[in-house]
Amino acid sequence: MLNTLGLLPSYDLCTIKNATNNFSDGNKLGEGGFGVVYKGQLEDAQTIAVKKLSKNSSQGPSEFQNELSLIAKLQHRNLVRLLGCCIEGAERLIVLEYMENKSLDAFIYDKIKSSLLNWQKRLDIIIGIARGLLYLHQDSILRVIHRDLKPSYILLDRDMSPTISDFGIARIVEGDRDLADGTTRPIGTLHIDFGRKEDPWIFSMMQ
Repeated sequence: MLNTLGLLPSYDLCTIKNATNNFSDGNKLGEGGFGVVYKGQLEDAQTIAVKKLSKNSSQGPSEFQNELSLIAKLQHRNLVRLLGCCIEGAERLIVLEYMENKSLDAFIYDKIKSSLLNWQKRLDIIIGIARGLLYLHQDSILRVIHRDLKPSYILLDRDMSPTISDFGIARIVEGDRDLADGTTRPIGTLHIDFGRKEDPWIFSMMQ
């Protein structure tokens, strides 16, 4: 396991249950293919986000391990920061930094919230996402293709600075041949609702 390499702090299940009020609905932040994300607070008052792998998740243990392996090795202000994990019994949990403004889709698909994003703030968010992608594709120790970038996977902190999250199906590529061979088939979110007319943001499904 990755923990044995000393790259990740390990949390015990009891600590995470206490932090999330036993994974209560009141602490739920969102839900996706991976499972449910909960807000939590540790004993030292640090606020965290906890991704809990669902037993019926389409993203199984391999995606769980893939995400841990990748974001443990990547450090950038525009990538979500991994705090640790919990692997205990059947439970698979990823502990991440908490982002106060949740995800970008909560703003751009909401008529009231979208009005809070002036053009300078929109430009700042776009530049932040681009910087994160440039790091993944070119500047990091690993060359990584996210393969499922979408507004719900762009998290916003208290200052509305963006971070890219959810690396469950991301892929490390080595050389142009590997890149070409690994990105010729659809993967990730296959349905994109182009019927939304709330805001002129465009996100392309990658690979």
